[in-house]
Amino acid sequence: MKEELSGSNGSWIERFRGLAQLPPDIRADLVRGSQVLSVAAGTQIFQPGQSADNLLLLINGTVRVQQRSETGREIFLYRVHAGESCVLTTACMLAFEDYSADGIAETDVTAAAIPRKAFDDLLARSPVFREFVFAAYSRRITDLFALIDDIVFQRMDVRLAERLLELAGQTDTVHATHAVLATELGTAREVISRTLSEFHRRGWVEQTRGAVRITDRPSLEQFARSAGAN
Repeated sequence: MKEELSGSNGSWIERFRGLAQLPPDIRADLVRGSQVLSVAAGTQIFQPGQSADNLLLLINGTVRVQQRSETGREIFLYRVHAGESCVLTTACMLAFEDYSADGIAETDVTAAAIPRKAFDDLLARSPVFREFVFAAYSRRITDLFALIDDIVFQRMDVRLAERLLELAGQTDTVHATHAVLATELGTAREVISRTLSEFHRRGWVEQTRGAVRITDRPSLEQFARSAGAN
């Protein structure tokens, strides 16, 4: 990571709703004790076995957190977006444990890095900072339980439909290979290929190399809603 000095004045704090309420003295200590860093898309930010030495607060960009099974299959866990912190980093810092998953910058990323010493100090001194840390932790744990519920109980075709709609956002195109989608959903590439072929047969999507284009969004949305409710 490279330091980005333009963010060193502490203006980044305003991007985090909980931190904006910090008292002036605590806020000044946070600015002094942290660094604003930037990495390019594709950079591995952390990996299994690495110690968690800094709490990273994402100012811009997206970080993907995923885990690799003993068989080599990659399983997507969650994304950290701008204005959020990484729950795995928080857990590792609180428990003094090493990372057990990979964190990869999906886009160019700017983040504020709070070293362990400053993190421990602020956690002990500031109720506002403590509430910010544990509120973010709680929200993400809830998301992870929802992910487990989806994997165990929800049909794969429904999960794929929902993920395509989520990844497409306001556009009609998802730039991802079958292998990437398989990682997103914790399944095999062959399962994704078979399910997308069925979606194509129904006229919901078209497939090109490295991308899936949604051609009938209303039908795909209706399928995700109706099948997911059953």
